[in-house]
Amino acid sequence: MKNIVKVDPHAPERRTIERAAEILRAGGLVAFPTETVYGLGALALNPHAVRKIFTAKDRPDWDPLIVHVHDLAMAHALMKRLLPQFELLVSRFWPGPLTLVVEKAPQVPDEVTARRATVALRMSWHPVAAALLEATVAPIAAPSANRFGRPSPTRAEHVAEDLGDRVDLILDAGPTPMGVESTVLDLTQSPPAILRPGGVSREQLEKVLGAVQLATGVADEVARAGLAGPGMTLKHYAPRAQVELVENREELLARADKLRHEGKRVGVLDTATTIERLAQTVFAQLRDLDAQGVDLILCVLPPPQGLGLAVRDRLLRAAGKGTPT
Repeated sequence: MKNIVKVDPHAPERRTIERAAEILRAGGLVAFPTETVYGLGALALNPHAVRKIFTAKDRPDWDPLIVHVHDLAMAHALMKRLLPQFELLVSRFWPGPLTLVVEKAPQVPDEVTARRATVALRMSWHPVAAALLEATVAPIAAPSANRFGRPSPTRAEHVAEDLGDRVDLILDAGPTPMGVESTVLDLTQSPPAILRPGGVSREQLEKVLGAVQLATGVADEVARAGLAGPGMTLKHYAPRAQVELVENREELLARADKLRHEGKRVGVLDTATTIERLAQTVFAQLRDLDAQGVDLILCVLPPPQGLGLAVRDRLLRAAGKGTPT
């Protein structure tokens, strides 16, 4: 596709980054890699540009967007007030896969926040994302660069498959390093609440903050009032095939054998690896099995500890279960 441009993931070419920044400043859409998944970016303070994200993704306006920032000064300008917890967390985890929900400043458009009084802020460590934010000199609203509800994109070809020419430019830096999205932590609740498990674990957060609660998924009719954070619906990250989850490999093998005898085309998600490798590949595996035309995808759930909590959350939502424990 003409709108895909290769970029060095470690030292992105200045000319390419400046081209992408020009598109963003003109109100266009740019898909770019972060350490977690590919994001679909638009200028966060340009309501017209932000609305293009929702149109491109077929995303409902009740699902808020994450705003990516280049530095702390940019983040502070988007907040109503500074919080000690915020400063403590960013000193430990930024740049990195942690999104913090705080009260928003007046200039943050309602289109970004699902009309709520909060905004979700994040600073990526990926060299391409960091270079793009530095060149744009403005915050970038960027949810995952896929059609709403589909598995998140961890390669540029996933973006092209879902969005095609709905995006002005796709920066292709190869597979994303982590593979599951950032943790979304709501600092407006007490104790703080994990709205979406992700690349920073609950255990890591609790070492810094003490007790942290874990939010559960919400039904679509509740979500329409405006979600507190992205990825909270009961069904999300879903392939076209039905996803069925089991607790151990013996159960998986018995279930797969039974379904195949019934004439079903069965795909099995490979979880016989480290949790880090599974996180890197889970969305790509779901997409690959879809492409093979399977009727049903079977998978063993990882335990809900560390990064396993995030992977388990994605699989449960892909199956329409929507609770991370």
